[in-house]
Amino acid sequence: MEASLDVLRTLRLTGGIFLDAQFTAPWCISAQVAPEDCHPATPLPGGIIAYHYVSTGRLLLRVGEGAAMEISAGHLVVLPRNEPHVLGSTLDCPPISANRLVQTSIESGIVRIVHGGGGEATRVWCGFLLSETTTDPLIGMLPGVMMLDVSQGAAGLWIESSFRLAVGEIANGEVRSPALLSRLAELLFIEAVQHYLVSLPPDQRAWVGGLRNPFVSRALALMHDRPARHWTTETLAREVGLSRSAFAEHFSALMGMPPMRYLAGLRMRLAARRLQESSTPIALIAQEAGYESEASFAKAFKRAFGAPPATWRRGQQGPS
Repeated sequence: MEASLDVLRTLRLTGGIFLDAQFTAPWCISAQVAPEDCHPATPLPGGIIAYHYVSTGRLLLRVGEGAAMEISAGHLVVLPRNEPHVLGSTLDCPPISANRLVQTSIESGIVRIVHGGGGEATRVWCGFLLSETTTDPLIGMLPGVMMLDVSQGAAGLWIESSFRLAVGEIANGEVRSPALLSRLAELLFIEAVQHYLVSLPPDQRAWVGGLRNPFVSRALALMHDRPARHWTTETLAREVGLSRSAFAEHFSALMGMPPMRYLAGLRMRLAARRLQESSTPIALIAQEAGYESEASFAKAFKRAFGAPPATWRRGQQGPS
């Protein structure tokens, strides 16, 4: 995964742990860090990567219209695009905005949330990574949420012990090493991305190497940002500033396939994720995937996944 490390090193990220949240069941909150929440402690960022580390207890998390995920103690959840999300011991009650619950300790300067009905306790350490831009191709290609067991993996023990050290400093009001918090937040993100990439089939990792080439990287960003647009090899070449033949040669050499075949696969993967994680009508998903009719989408989907969209969706959602 050397290519992914090369790409990750190009991201200029800063940040750290900034919120100690202590909940007791039942509880349910809505959360999304805004750029102004980081100011004046830091300059207004271009993009924000949010994460939550569950140190004790458990919680449910839902990002956007996606399915609920259960996060247990020792797990980190990363939101690369900082999308609106809901957390709670239950997601069946109306969520309270986290901004209404934030308290700042005058003595220590630590930002805290203490909230809930007095039942089962859950403690969450929330943090952020700030980036200079909102349009980095890597961020756009990652899923909306990634979960990582910080006790697993080659660096797991070191990451977990360092995280607990940082948490202990904050809990005691002694942030002796702010640089450690910033570096640790970055390492946690890199570990989560690496974990996600390793889980992908080899043919779905090809874009990582493509990000090292400025022309291919720009084309990938365009396709991932607007997959429904009527892209052609000619229009992509024009956008990145190459001739059609030169662009096609660059892209195929790095990605192992022509641009339009990559785009077709991308659209199918995005559509499959929407089918699995939401109740969005199939006709709308077809439109989002760049198909002019539900029938043509269904035909392409069956060819890719072996079953029509509705049948495939039932099979994916039923067992869960």
